[in-house]
Amino acid sequence: MNSRPPLTVVCFAVKQEAAPFRARVTTSRDIQILLTGMGPDNARSAFAQLLARARPARVITSGFAGALNPALTAETIVFGEDTPPDLAAKLRAMGAQPGRFHCATTVATTVREKEALRQATGADAVEMESGVIREACRLQGIPCATVRVILDTAQQNLPLDFNRLLNEHLQLDPVKLSAALAAAPGKIPTLLRLRRQAQAAAKTLAQALAGLLEPPSGLA
Repeated sequence: MNSRPPLTVVCFAVKQEAAPFRARVTTSRDIQILLTGMGPDNARSAFAQLLARARPARVITSGFAGALNPALTAETIVFGEDTPPDLAAKLRAMGAQPGRFHCATTVATTVREKEALRQATGADAVEMESGVIREACRLQGIPCATVRVILDTAQQNLPLDFNRLLNEHLQLDPVKLSAALAAAPGKIPTLLRLRRQAQAAAKTLAQALAGLLEPPSGLA
């Protein structure tokens, strides 16, 4: 009887972050992608539902992050300081940088907000899901690593206040987005640049995750 290989769960908030990695692991039996939704509450709920069905051998919590450390450039791979040593060694060998993450409840959209978070927390990057997933794994005794890619730098304002464009489930509301762009059409080129930046960052992240999970997972 064939036994199922140990399961690695890789968590992302939204499909745009996960898409390039998903394309690499469509036939893998030992890797499962979990889309949690944005924010700590969604991540906590989605991960609890997963644990009710299965117990992974390890968890990678991943996706985009905003830089708080001015030295971090776009598309830099950053991993948590509490990453298991074997994974940390592989990440360092790939050029990823260790750092501290702050798990926020809202999107940090301006340079001023990022400066304030850096001063208050000492963190290198900000995200919205990994902190609660790491804590759940700690309580369950499941090895967990945060591996994220820098989307926007500490010196970069986002083109819109995305907090105002989310619905009650922290999903982007297309009606609110259309209204915001109609009111400020000059923001459209910057928003398109951010979209291209996000696509490039997601591909960089997928490559790093694939390298991290190659043998024994056997990704191509």
